[in-house]
Amino acid sequence: MTAGLSRRTAALALGLFATASPFAAFAAEQSHNHDQPADHAHAHGDHDHDHDHDHDHDHDHDHDHDHDHARDSQVHKGYFDDAQVKARTLKDWQGDWQSVYPLLEDGSLDEVFAHKAHAGDKSAAEYTSYYRTGYRTDVERIEINGQDVTFHANGEAYTGHYVDDGHEILTYKAGNRGVRYIFEKASGDVEAPTFIQFSDHDIAPTDASHYHIYMGSDRQALLDNVTNWPTYYPAGLSGEQVAREMMAH
Repeated sequence: MTAGLSRRTAALALGLFATASPFAAFAAEQSHNHDQPADHAHAHGDHDHDHDHDHDHDHDHDHDHDHDHARDSQVHKGYFDDAQVKARTLKDWQGDWQSVYPLLEDGSLDEVFAHKAHAGDKSAAEYTSYYRTGYRTDVERIEINGQDVTFHANGEAYTGHYVDDGHEILTYKAGNRGVRYIFEKASGDVEAPTFIQFSDHDIAPTDASHYHIYMGSDRQALLDNVTNWPTYYPAGLSGEQVAREMMAH
């Protein structure tokens, strides 16, 4: 199916800093290990609303919650069984979302990179450079309302009506995995990307707290891209609030 879609889809002029379209620079998944995917396995799952991230704690069930959080932690690190992967709809990403790239550029995320440097193997400046490449995008805002997605870039707004195109399980060289949830444009503005692919580290229906998105016209090229992963948080959050959310994960 992937090859067929790619053949009938016009190719974008790909390249991270291409200027012909805000979607020519496509996004990739921030999985905390951005190795090139070693294998793509397409999978379909039943659409059941198993909300793994319910934070309403019942203290009479501490053992159950400890088990759930341990499972979620493994999933977010990219370790899960195929049977755990479920189909998702655009309902999981509804809302008004802001790109974090401007927040990196204005210094709002400096504390995040200092925090990473304290525990990581790079300096704060090195982390800033790495995430600047990952977060870079002209699409400063995305609104998702039902099946309609509106992209705000360079003072313009483009809307597409998107339909489900399944999901892909990606296996990385490091051994961990990720899931891309894919939607194809059925109608709308020509400037809107043909494909959008979501990654938020969840593998079953749940409301996203943030996400990474790939945007472009070549389905397979988007799956292969692991260098640029525009990231979005709710538009109502301040830069300080976004930074706190990032450091909490």
